[in-house]
Amino acid sequence: MQVPLLPGKPWCKYVLPTFMVLYLLWVPECRGQQNSVITNYMFSNMIYNPAFAGQSGGISITGLLREQWFGFKDSEGYGTSSPETMFLSVDSPIRAIHGGVGGMVSQDKLGAFKNTTVKIGYAYKAEIGPGNFSAGAQLGFQNGKFDYSKLHAVNSSDPLLVADQAKSDMIFDIAIGVYYRVPDKFYVGLSGDQLLQSQGKNTQYRLQRTFYLNGGYQWDIPDHPAFQLQPSAIVMFDGAAFTFSVSGLLWYNNKFYGGLGYRLQDAASILAGMMIKGFRLGLAYDIGVSKMMKYSNGSFEVMLNYVLKIETEKLKRSYRNTRYL
Repeated sequence: MQVPLLPGKPWCKYVLPTFMVLYLLWVPECRGQQNSVITNYMFSNMIYNPAFAGQSGGISITGLLREQWFGFKDSEGYGTSSPETMFLSVDSPIRAIHGGVGGMVSQDKLGAFKNTTVKIGYAYKAEIGPGNFSAGAQLGFQNGKFDYSKLHAVNSSDPLLVADQAKSDMIFDIAIGVYYRVPDKFYVGLSGDQLLQSQGKNTQYRLQRTFYLNGGYQWDIPDHPAFQLQPSAIVMFDGAAFTFSVSGLLWYNNKFYGGLGYRLQDAASILAGMMIKGFRLGLAYDIGVSKMMKYSNGSFEVMLNYVLKIETEKLKRSYRNTRYL
């Protein structure tokens, strides 16, 4: 860029360019969060914390689909594919190994990027005080793909875009977490994901170490036993971006619920759902509160969970009567 000089001031030839360089060096680096945000986080603990495996008391299967900023249009009014997140998780307690096991498959799509992740883990479980404590570890494998054919070249001679090629990587990482729950009272969890910060050789995509702190409480409303209020919150920090979500759900007869939520500088949420014969259906709609609301119609989530109870009561102790020996 050519810098205009002030008449009769030759020193500007050196001072102004120097000032501009120093200014650009001073501007702080801008980063965005890497992991997906989920509005139904209170029902999706397996995404954030491997220590949750086996906490449902049975074989728990959870599926979720999130359409982020559907109807998204760029500044020129052209529609484009909005970010999409899908995941399926399964976990179960196994008394023989004093804990539980769990696994998850997820896929994130964002423009030319598509990341598919598989995670498997184990959680050790022990009774402490009135509740259950668990500590878990998880191994994750991620296939990251960048498809250059989905980009529109500004320079038609760009060798990467002309070739219409795609690059991909298979990388692995680990996660750990702890979790404590008092049934029908409260729960709290702390976890760290992508701790190795692995990086792909082809795409140069690097996983960002991310920490989660979440918890929830169940309050039975006095004189109204059919109603329960369940507030919850989650905090996420990856060293660059910090965000938190808070929500409050009002349950009726442990079958139907509705509530509201808020995610810092992102969205206000409306949640609703029901429980039918072991199935939990949850819906969530995010109304943007940031500048992104000008370009989209919000975000939508649908979540389905089923728990097949398999744990049996502890065997009662039996005693022999010497009369029948």
